[in-house]
Amino acid sequence: MKSGDYEYIWQAPDWPDWRYDLAALTGPLVEVGRAQGMLMGRLTDVGLALRDQASLNALTEDVVKTSEIEGEQLNVESVRSSIARRLGVDIGALAPVDRHVEGVVEMILDATTNCHADMTPQRLLSWHAALFPTGYSGLARIRIGAWRDDANGPMQVVSGPIGRQRVHFEAPPAPSLDIEMRRLLAWINGAPNEPPLIRAGLGHLWFVTLHPFDDGNGRIARALGDLLLARAEGTPQRFYSLSAQIQRERKSYYEILERTQKGSLDVTEWLAWFLATLHRAIDQAQVTLDAVLAKARFWQRFAGVPMNERQIKLLNRLLDGFEGKLTTSKWAAIAKCSSDTALRDISELLSHGVLKKSTAGGRSTNYELVDSE
Repeated sequence: MKSGDYEYIWQAPDWPDWRYDLAALTGPLVEVGRAQGMLMGRLTDVGLALRDQASLNALTEDVVKTSEIEGEQLNVESVRSSIARRLGVDIGALAPVDRHVEGVVEMILDATTNCHADMTPQRLLSWHAALFPTGYSGLARIRIGAWRDDANGPMQVVSGPIGRQRVHFEAPPAPSLDIEMRRLLAWINGAPNEPPLIRAGLGHLWFVTLHPFDDGNGRIARALGDLLLARAEGTPQRFYSLSAQIQRERKSYYEILERTQKGSLDVTEWLAWFLATLHRAIDQAQVTLDAVLAKARFWQRFAGVPMNERQIKLLNRLLDGFEGKLTTSKWAAIAKCSSDTALRDISELLSHGVLKKSTAGGRSTNYELVDSE
């Protein structure tokens, strides 16, 4: 599809004169605002410690899922430990953290905790360098901390096997990037003329359109969106993850981006999708908050039960959403102890009514937490 005499929106003669139907978006804006208010109201009542835990959960999910969208799997415990260490949140024993995890965490935390600081070329370039500490993306060496130079051809988003690839989008040529990026950053740092949530959606789309780096553009676009959302809410503390919701809806995310890039500068459809996805992310945060509160009730209920470090670690793993079934062998592997020690740990918790044998079938006996209520 072509719009007039151009194929992509950045080729339009009035680029980047974004347009949208504010009347059509007023309802979604009101609904998102109401959802934000309900979430913040609950958080106000739970106390500082639980708010910190809710924020830690949201940031951990944000870091993990923004990488997962790009096909990268980060270790959840490493991400959680890295964020907890930086925010000063006590989660007990900390997992080891590698340079790659640290880089993604640094970018997300800088975007949110320093949301009111100006965005500069140097700040964006430092985010990019943090994402690729080795100078490689997979096996390919890329330009780090610098705009792309298109030395190997135009920047294109493609899919399909080599020789039969489909081009979904082509970004503006590299020589225009310095001017284009300075214009974007001036807009981000300038006085807002749009509703704050509309501004977050436009900033995300604008950066994705420019695609200024060899790699990492999606993650940086979402971090930039987080920064603008934090500004919109007037708080650097995050309690929901838009990146996680985008990951859950990544097929429609890529579809709406492609339609928008090949459409006109009226981006009402993109903004409607963005607001609806944001609404669902906030609704999901209510579920996450329920889990935080359930975890707090659990530890209050069993505060008088003597436990060793292994038991506390494994129970927290279960409370945070353990995947699969907990068996004696898994306990031994995670706690780094013998099978006999694992069985003794489990037996003690069974006797205190903390764990119970699962009724689900299986070749091995497995265990689960007692009901939290």
